[in-house]
Parts: sequence; C-alpha cells; structure tokens
Amino acid sequence: MFDHISIQTQDPAAAAAFYDAVLAPLGAGRVLDFGDVIGYGSKAPAFWLGPADPAGRARETHIAFAAPDRATVDAFHKAAVEAGAEVLHAPRVWPEYHETYYGAFVRDPDGNNVEAVCHSPA
Repeated sequence: MFDHISIQTQDPAAAAAFYDAVLAPLGAGRVLDFGDVIGYGSKAPAFWLGPADPAGRARETHIAFAAPDRATVDAFHKAAVEAGAEVLHAPRVWPEYHETYYGAFVRDPDGNNVEAVCHSPA
C-alpha cells in the first residue's frame, strides 16, 4: 500500500489516456487535473503523472495497483491491451510470491512496469 506515488512521462497526453483506461476497472480515475500534472485515485489523489524534465528521460518504475478480486485484474489487463500496452505477463497466479497472488503486468507508454494484483483466493 502507498500514500501516493508520482511518475514522470515523456508524453503526458498518451500517459493520461493509458491510465484513464487501465485505472477505471480498479475504481480509480482523475481526481485532480492540472493539464500536464494529473492526480488519480478513488477519492483523493494517490497516483500522480507529471512531465519528465526536458533535459532528462523518464525512468522505469514498477507500480502495483491493488485489485479487489481476480476479475478486476483481468479487466485491468483487458483495458491495458485495448489501450495498446505491451503485455509483460498475462493474468495468472504467481506462487513464487504466495499461493493466492494473482497479477497481470504491462508496460505503460513510458516503459513503466504496471501491475494489478489481487491477494485473495479465487
């Protein structure tokens, strides 16, 4: 669990479109929008997008969003594929983490490793 996290993006509009699509199945959306800086959450912003420094490059970050059940992980994965994400790992159980760890991993438009995970049994 996290209070909030922020990532940098080379293309704020493309990143916003991606996160609009993949966070909707998780019950989150834009709660604050300052143009190139957007805060996502269900009530308060917990995940932020901001533009990368023009002199630098955005760096890969791993972000795991909590999902209440496995169907939500599947919906996240479907939304990500429809948004054009590279699939790193399709939804499945990851017993090396623990016996009920069910997650899907994709790449966002800036190359970040984004996951939706459910820890509950099927």
